[in-house]
Amino acid sequence: MTNVLSTRSELGPPPPLAPEALRIVALGGLGEIGRNMTVFEFGGRLLIVDCGVLFPEDNQPGVDLILPDFDYIRERLDDIDGVILTHAHEDHIGGLPYLLRERVDIPVYGSKLTLGLIAAKLREHRIKAELREVAEGQIVAINDFEVEFVAVNHSIPDALAVAIKTPAGRVLHTGDFKMDQLPLDGRITDLNAFARLGDDGVDAFLVDSTNAEVAGFVTSEQNIAPVLDEVFARAPGRLVVACFASHIHRVQQVINAAAANGRRVAFVGRSMVRTMGVARDLGYLKVPGGLTVTVDQLDELPDDQVVLVCTGSQGEPMAVLARIANRDHKIRIHDLDTVVLASSVIPGNENSINRVINGLSRWGATVVHTGNALVHVSGHAAAGELLYAYNIVKPRNVMPVHGEVRHLLANAALAVKSGVDPDHVVVADDGTVIDLIDGALTVVGKVPCGYVFVDGSSVGDLSEGMLKDRRILGEEGFVSVFVAVDISAGKVVAGPEVQARGFAEAATVFNDVLPKVTARLEDAMKDGVTDPYQLQQLVRRTIGKWVGEKMRRRPMIVPVVVEA
Repeated sequence: MTNVLSTRSELGPPPPLAPEALRIVALGGLGEIGRNMTVFEFGGRLLIVDCGVLFPEDNQPGVDLILPDFDYIRERLDDIDGVILTHAHEDHIGGLPYLLRERVDIPVYGSKLTLGLIAAKLREHRIKAELREVAEGQIVAINDFEVEFVAVNHSIPDALAVAIKTPAGRVLHTGDFKMDQLPLDGRITDLNAFARLGDDGVDAFLVDSTNAEVAGFVTSEQNIAPVLDEVFARAPGRLVVACFASHIHRVQQVINAAAANGRRVAFVGRSMVRTMGVARDLGYLKVPGGLTVTVDQLDELPDDQVVLVCTGSQGEPMAVLARIANRDHKIRIHDLDTVVLASSVIPGNENSINRVINGLSRWGATVVHTGNALVHVSGHAAAGELLYAYNIVKPRNVMPVHGEVRHLLANAALAVKSGVDPDHVVVADDGTVIDLIDGALTVVGKVPCGYVFVDGSSVGDLSEGMLKDRRILGEEGFVSVFVAVDISAGKVVAGPEVQARGFAEAATVFNDVLPKVTARLEDAMKDGVTDPYQLQQLVRRTIGKWVGEKMRRRPMIVPVVVEA
């Protein structure tokens, strides 16, 4: 039976760390796809791997981003020896500016492309950080942590796995990876390094779980090129390709297909333009001279010579593609256009993506997506690749990371199937404290680890209670009630006046309940109730009960009772 003690609610605060132990605490990324951040502690010093964000769901209105909870390390910022970034996806780097606001001089380690993209992000936040470039095969001493960087293949170039060695043992963290044997840039996952580390002894293997439920091996990126060529060749009008701004390999394939079919390319959207600029400057994106144009130049070209590359493949409401679908962008779709959604569906985004597809289809566009064509492959190892990794590394202990609970459990089952002792497989959730001591992973406690919401310029001020209020306002409506009373006479002297928002019914529908409100107030005052707050609660209960019975709704009710 896989060790799932970490998910039990009775876990308390962890004991002090033993001198010979390595402590592992994930502040995000376990039980969710996003906000990946893992803290390693040895000898009183801290090393952090990744600092990402989670994107909000429909039931979190007004939230821009969700950060890891820094409370666990907030009183120990001076103990942090560095932050290692495995790659430049937002769910691994997006939270870094907010951490650096708390201590700006934390050294940040990453590959050339990763640091290039994070530097552009930090400039937007007006943060000047200490960035230290590393590469695969390099070993860096970071205080008592000896860190080796290993090349891994992913859906963004320059991704790295991280091997962390301390006197307590060696941890191998895959980051996000897969084993594409024919990657576009020829940079495969370094299985030789995995095998060598395994021969030397890997005490804890932290493994990407995203595709643990998917059988076999992930399709090679090279299989997408012929499909894109066919889509480009048969498209009668403009082509709009939506993908992640960070998916440089996919954009390279679009550029290649455009060049082969006599089309010019325009990048649309701030993040797309910024990322492609960095990738081009650093040599990761090869663009033939004269191929790209600006959005303003599109009107000068025939539709069958145009390709637009934009963000919004996940249906994000403020991204370019959603705005185009909603007729909220200067680019207008018409019936000869073809739109390609070149990304997989992140769990939870299905409804948003379907809304965008329906919106584009309404204006006559032909929409090509993963449901009807091979226009994207995943960047995460499937079950066959994970088994391959377990057999090469031969780890003593396994801790699945990066995935929802079902993904973590599926990955744990694969580890056991490959021969790892079930008692040496730990399925944890965010905030679980795990110590590597005497060659074994042991769950020793739990620390608070909630969501930290970013709402505009506000960070952490938005509570779950406020989100509940927003959901009620958005789904159930709003009712305000004003009443003036003469407490000494026990009479209602003005009102009740009702203002309602979010109701299809006319305001006069509330006329039936107003006499009840008046009667309840006057009865209460005759019984000696004189506190305005108590009278307001009486109004709230009376209106709420009536609306619930009459309209089957639970709106937010704001009563105001004043003394005349």
